[in-house]
Amino acid sequence: SILLGTSKVTGALHTTLHPFADRGLNMSKIESYPAKGSPWEFVFFVDVEGHQEDPAIRISLEEMRKRSTLFKILGSYPRGEEVL
Repeated sequence: SILLGTSKVTGALHTTLHPFADRGLNMSKIESYPAKGSPWEFVFFVDVEGHQEDPAIRISLEEMRKRSTLFKILGSYPRGEEVL
């Protein structure tokens, strides 16, 4: 789970999240919220399938950190077992 902010330019979210697409990683959730004190700016909460220590995710997160105006890893959790 990560929290990120993007610049106010066209395509900024796409550019920031592109490292996931480059490596075939799946986001299971994305939510946007207005940034406090910054009109027309948003922060995004993103969940991606995998652990932050997985090589593809680790590299993607490093690239995303460089492309973001705000970047914070909120947590990385083991995959739960599927309940039928």
